[in-house]
Amino acid sequence: MTYKRILLKLSGEALMGTQQYGIDAERLMQYATEIKTVASKGVEVAVVIGGGNIFRGVQAAAFGLDRVQGDYMGMLATVINSMALQSALEKIDVSTRLLSGLTIQQVCEPYIRRRAVRHLEKGRVVIFGAGIGSPYFTTDSAASLRAIEIEADVVLKGTRVDGIYTADPEKDPSATKFEEISFDAVIEKNLNVMDMTAFTLCKENNLPIIVFDMNTEGNLERLLAGEPLGTLVNSSGKSDRAATVQPATRA
Repeated sequence: MTYKRILLKLSGEALMGTQQYGIDAERLMQYATEIKTVASKGVEVAVVIGGGNIFRGVQAAAFGLDRVQGDYMGMLATVINSMALQSALEKIDVSTRLLSGLTIQQVCEPYIRRRAVRHLEKGRVVIFGAGIGSPYFTTDSAASLRAIEIEADVVLKGTRVDGIYTADPEKDPSATKFEEISFDAVIEKNLNVMDMTAFTLCKENNLPIIVFDMNTEGNLERLLAGEPLGTLVNSSGKSDRAATVQPATRA
């Protein structure tokens, strides 16, 4: 496998599958199976999943709610998704731990960095719920921060498109895909990869990001086996994919 320790960022909306709301059981089990496959090959897997299929904090204003209150509601939505993913993984005999940025001791362990790293070293899939436990931060920010804290080699952002394009490929058929691109070029071209806080954390810590299509069965395994799927974002934007076999060097 190309990387030893990964942080997989999943979209909450993707869990809806073809539904308009909630969790699609088939999509959930697909994700669980993909994670099991790579974990069984020795990859240490940590996961952050969004909550947009249930509630997004930024929706609070539309309902006349306080933004802070809305963000906490969004965090609880991520816990629901995290619990669902944990249950799906355990159903197929994958050892997991759910760590939360909020104290919910009945269902989650509190997030403690050393404990998270120890779980990974023991081969457990670690799911981080409730973001970082503070309002005004997205799950993208949580993914970047947790990846840095556990010294992950890469952030894998699983989406429904197969990489980063010059424009939205679902709206602009002339959009072209970047195979590799630098952090600076993403900022210069104003490309939508992650929110700026999350993106800056990765840039400043020299933590590469790969944006890829998670909904195509087998893509996660193929990506970690070294196939040049998705779009690689790193400091230079020019390095060969083979060079990513070595863990990222922290600044």
